[in-house]
Amino acid sequence: MSDPKTKPTLEGLDAKLAAFKSGQKEEKAHQEEHYSQANLAWRMVTEMVAGLGIGFGIGYGLDTVLGTKPFLMLIFTLAGIAAGINVMLRTAKETQPGQEAAKAAAEQADKAAKDTSAD
Repeated sequence: MSDPKTKPTLEGLDAKLAAFKSGQKEEKAHQEEHYSQANLAWRMVTEMVAGLGIGFGIGYGLDTVLGTKPFLMLIFTLAGIAAGINVMLRTAKETQPGQEAAKAAAEQADKAAKDTSAD
């Protein structure tokens, strides 16, 4: 089955690997941070376009039904733009605490690195 001599060396290797992994820091790669910012930007663009499109669609539909061509379409398009901007601002406020925490952590890490290099 298994050689009794290899079991202690495998256990020692597992212990060394666990110690090595616990000593490593879990940091986000620069690319992951970049992609999360890109995802946030695309989310905001999508919210803006959705607000504009929904406002335009409702206005155009009401204009067609009521026979008031471009009047309601313009009003609802402007309302859609305003709603899109409102949702974008709400999304920015949602993500702001996380970004501030990440910035503070980065500043603390920089300060700690400078303190250790000065010693």
